[in-house]
Amino acid sequence: MLENVPISHKLNATEVRLPVQTVIRPISDAYHDFRGYAGRLAGGVLKVGDSIRVLPSGQTSTVSAITQYKENKQEAFSPESITVQLADDIDVSRGDVLVGVEGLQPIVSQDLTLIVCWFNEVSLQLGKRYIVRQGTSEHIGIVKKVDYLVNVNTLEYVTEVDNLKMNDIAQLTLHTASPLVFDPYAHNRVMGSLIFIDPDTFETVGAGIIKSGE
Repeated sequence: MLENVPISHKLNATEVRLPVQTVIRPISDAYHDFRGYAGRLAGGVLKVGDSIRVLPSGQTSTVSAITQYKENKQEAFSPESITVQLADDIDVSRGDVLVGVEGLQPIVSQDLTLIVCWFNEVSLQLGKRYIVRQGTSEHIGIVKKVDYLVNVNTLEYVTEVDNLKMNDIAQLTLHTASPLVFDPYAHNRVMGSLIFIDPDTFETVGAGIIKSGE
């Protein structure tokens, strides 16, 4: 039965999401004025001439060119990796997200509710600073509260919990030092997922899916 189950790729094909991985500025006479923003489309279809918004800054511009290696393209589809040029010289850096001006906008917030699975033998500590990596961006985050722990045997919610042990699954309230640009995981799994990294050991200690933001 498992061999015959149809597999569908649940990529969001409606709202444009392009997390910027790097800014390309070649130092050469041939590309003297070239400034491109490279990344992998996490949703939607992006076309030359489309109006875009840069988040979290909110600046707007128009797509002037799309390239894929040495090929010029008129449009690109998720999950293609592309380089985008904009008509305006605006401030865009790694971790920013290019989104379509039209359609549903992502959430920009420093307060999130998420479901987390804890990976590490060292328990989660409330109030400790963790590196939160979401897409191409990194933030400093503090877990303010464990809303509830999921009993994996009965699926009951256990409240009044103040830490997580290895393999625990729980809902957390997280606050970050800088705004995250995200969609709920149910809407866009790329934009709605993140990992926790211990800043002392640089180990990946947990992974989460975002439910909502305030």
